[in-house]
Amino acid sequence: MLQKVEGIIIRTINYGETNKIVTVFTRENGKLAFMARGARKPNSRLSAITQPLTHGQFLVQRGSGLGTLQQGEILTSMRHVREDLMITAYAAYMVELLDKSTDDQQVNPYLYEFLKQSLYYLNEGYDAEILTNIFEMKMLQVIGLRPELSSCVQCQSYEGRFSFSVRENGLLCHRCFDIDPHRLPLSQPAIRLLRLFYYIDLERLGAINVKPETKKELRAAISLYYDEYSGLFLKSRRFIDQLEKMEAIFTERKQED
Repeated sequence: MLQKVEGIIIRTINYGETNKIVTVFTRENGKLAFMARGARKPNSRLSAITQPLTHGQFLVQRGSGLGTLQQGEILTSMRHVREDLMITAYAAYMVELLDKSTDDQQVNPYLYEFLKQSLYYLNEGYDAEILTNIFEMKMLQVIGLRPELSSCVQCQSYEGRFSFSVRENGLLCHRCFDIDPHRLPLSQPAIRLLRLFYYIDLERLGAINVKPETKKELRAAISLYYDEYSGLFLKSRRFIDQLEKMEAIFTERKQED
């Protein structure tokens, strides 16, 4: 059965000498895998349309087994994302996180629109680190994790100074700090952003301006939480960590010079 689907390519695997198996995340059908015959040939009409992160319209042949990608039209190539290695790494992390957190043909129109909007923002030059933090916080509910970020986990107070407790699964106010001696003493701006990222409607996202020290706090808290509860091991996250270390070393040497 021939069918037109709109989607975003989130994974590609080389198959044989000239073919690819592409996984497309679609609004109406969730994740679908297709064979793209000859897509690895430089002059193939499927070469451009089967690049990772491409948002396109695809004509596919679907059956009981692996479908076939017949042709496609690029809606957005994510050119700006592809031109910057670090931004590409963040985008790859987003799609891998989504891929590992969802089942095949698990239909979720909201999640599709969320991924598309996140990649569009990356392509438009929004802060990649912060967009990734927002993506991670919003994906928690998809994974089935629900940290308490509106009030204190212990006393349910909405007022006071707060820290983030990975062990207690949420915020602790200053009156309850002694419950977790290993809580993260985040700054109050970092606490507010954690809460905002979890609840925000991405389409309402305005200008992003977060201090470097606050970004480090957010990265530490979110990474620890994912390590503790998600059970996910993502190669793209390790690649980002390596790039960030290399960038830090380069910056330090440049300052010394």
